[in-house]
Amino acid sequence: MSVSLRFSESSKRKGSIRTLIMTLLLIMSELTSSELVQGLCTESKRDHFTFVLTDDVSLSEDDIKEGQRRLVRLGYWIAPPNDEQTSQALIAFQKVEGREITGKWTATELAAIRRASRPKPLEAGFQHVEIDLTRQVLFLVDTDSVKLILPVATGTGRMFSDGGWTRRAITPTGRFKVYRKVEGWRGSSLGQLYYPNYITGGVAIHGSRSVSTEPSSFGCIRIPMYAAAEFSEITPLGTIVIVYGRFKPRRTNSFGSHR
Repeated sequence: MSVSLRFSESSKRKGSIRTLIMTLLLIMSELTSSELVQGLCTESKRDHFTFVLTDDVSLSEDDIKEGQRRLVRLGYWIAPPNDEQTSQALIAFQKVEGREITGKWTATELAAIRRASRPKPLEAGFQHVEIDLTRQVLFLVDTDSVKLILPVATGTGRMFSDGGWTRRAITPTGRFKVYRKVEGWRGSSLGQLYYPNYITGGVAIHGSRSVSTEPSSFGCIRIPMYAAAEFSEITPLGTIVIVYGRFKPRRTNSFGSHR
């Protein structure tokens, strides 16, 4: 982000400097203190300067730990924290908030986490699971609030063939129930599923080593490996699963490649 101010001839008249100062203060009031620390005057002339916000300042270990604690309080799944879980939780946060998906800790992301609030569920009043296809996230809802949040990767929408049948990789929307579970790994013609929880036909919520930031499955709902076993434990048979929304491609970096 950059803020460019230019002093015109009229601004040099008596009293105009005060107006310019007030304008600059108003602009800065919209920035967080963390962002202001990163401000850098990259161009300076007699009548013009440009204030650029950079995002390449490394966070300290304490800053990252603060971000982890805040994500946990907001409901993002980190238990216990490690590099993979922290990155996946940050990606889930970026998905929920509609931010550019990087999975990287920066001062800007920490500032956004400090301002954030816990997301609200689509439905309330009972325990259930929600899959938001638009944001590619899973909410575990405990009656009236979102208890836990995970990133997911759902159906690509592309055509594929398996067992002599060609069809589109779609994750169906609607209201379902967990009707079957398998402990540990289950092999299929389309790949390996870790602790699958089947909700309709062969569509399951399951752990995967590949949970990209965009849809990348044949229709199943992929969740990170570290959460799969515990997720299966806390969602018994009969758990209601609500799948809604529609994915719309958005900005990503290399994390967003299909895998």
